Amino acid sequence: MTVEELQAMIEAANKINLEIYYYWATAIMILIHAGFLMYEMGASRVKHTLASGTKNVLAFAFMIPTFYMFGWWIYLAMTNGFVPNFEAGAGGVPWGESMGPNLQDNATGVFVGAFTLFACTTASIMSGAVIERIRMAAFIILAVVLGSVVWVLSASWGWHYAGWMVTKWGYHDFGASGVVHMISGFFALGVLINLGPRIGKYNADGSANAIKGHSLPMTVAGLMLIVTGFFGFLGACVIFPGTAVSFAADQWTNIYGGPTTLSAICFNTLMAVAGGIIGCYVKTRDPFWMMSGALCGVISAAAGLDMWNPSLAFAVAFAGGLLGPVAASFIEKMGIDDAVGAVAVHGVCGVWGLLAVGIFMGGYPSPGEGIPVISFYGQFMGMLVMLALGFIPGYVLSLLFKMMGILRASDGVQRAGMDVEVVGTAYPEEVRS
Repeated sequence: MTVEELQAMIEAANKINLEIYYYWATAIMILIHAGFLMYEMGASRVKHTLASGTKNVLAFAFMIPTFYMFGWWIYLAMTNGFVPNFEAGAGGVPWGESMGPNLQDNATGVFVGAFTLFACTTASIMSGAVIERIRMAAFIILAVVLGSVVWVLSASWGWHYAGWMVTKWGYHDFGASGVVHMISGFFALGVLINLGPRIGKYNADGSANAIKGHSLPMTVAGLMLIVTGFFGFLGACVIFPGTAVSFAADQWTNIYGGPTTLSAICFNTLMAVAGGIIGCYVKTRDPFWMMSGALCGVISAAAGLDMWNPSLAFAVAFAGGLLGPVAASFIEKMGIDDAVGAVAVHGVCGVWGLLAVGIFMGGYPSPGEGIPVISFYGQFMGMLVMLALGFIPGYVLSLLFKMMGILRASDGVQRAGMDVEVVGTAYPEEVRS
C-alpha cells in the first residue's frame, strides 16, 4: 500500500467518524426535548397538562423546517452583523448542493442537525416560562422567531470563529451561556411582561401565591433527562479533529479554534452538574430547585467549560446554584410570573457564566489569528449584546400580539383548562383541578 493510499484511507475514516460523532451527539440532544416535555407537563396543573406537552412538541417540529429554510443561512451569512455576506451564506441556501443528501459531504447534514437541535432548545426554554395561558399560534410564531432567527443571529456573532463579537472583543462562550441560554431567558422575559401572570398568581396586595404543578416527580425526572441531553449538547460544541471542517489535524478544538479535549468537557460538566445541585439544595431544600440547580450549574460553567479547572467549574456552578432561586424570587416579586424559573435559570445564570469567564480567564491567550485575548470587557460587552438581542425581539413581537388580542388565552379558557380548548383532556375528568 502506498503512502497516498494510506492517507486516503485515513481521511475517509476521519470523515466517517466525524459523521458518526455528530450524528449521535444530535441524537442524545433529543433527550433534552424529552426532558423539557416531562418537565413542563409535570409543572402544569392537571387541566393544562396536555396543552403544555403539545406546545413543546409543536415547537420542536416547526423549528426543524424553518431552521433548514433560513436558519443555517443566517448563521453563515450574518457574522459581520446585520449586513449579510451572500457569498458566505451560499452554502446555507436550501436549494444548495450541501443542503441535500450529498453522499460526498459527511459534515453539513450532521452539523445542521446539531444546530437545529440547539435552536429547538431555545424554544423549549421559553416554552416552560409561558405555560397555562399563552395561545398556541402566538407561541409557535414566537418560538420560530427565537429559534430560527434570533438565536441563530447571536450564534453567528458570538459562536463562529469569524463572528464580529469574537474578532472584536475576544468573546468566549464555548457551551453557550450567552448565545443559547441568555438569548432564550431574556426573550422569555420580554414575552412574560406582555403575557401577564396566570390567574390567581398574585393577590390584590401584590403578594404571590405558589401555583404547583400536578406531578413534581415527573418534573424532576424531566430535569434529569435534560441533564443527560446536555452531554450531547456540549459534545456537539467541539470540533472533530483531522477533517476538512476542523482547525487542527490531531486536536479537538472549541468552535473558535482553541484547543480542548473531551476529557475536559466530561470533568467539568460533571462537576458543574454537582455544584449546581448542591448550591440550590443548600439554598432551598426544594426538590424542584435541587434538579433545576443542575441546569443552573451547567449554564453558569458553560461559557468556560472547555478551559476550567474542574474545581473552579464546581465553584462557579455552586455559585450559580445559589443565584438561580434568589433571582427567581426577585423576578416573582417584580410581578412577573415565570412558571418554571426559566429567566433566572437560563437568563441570569447565563449572565453569570459569561462574566465568570471574564473574571477568572482574563488574559487567556487568543485561539487564533485576528481574535483578541479573553477579557472582562469583552465578556461584559458580549453579555449586553445577548441581553438586548434576546429581550427586545421577545418584547416587541409579544407586544404586537397583545395589541392584536392573540397572545393570551381568555380567562374562561384558563379556568376551564387549556387542554379542553386546545387538545382535549390528559387525565380523567374526576382528577382534573
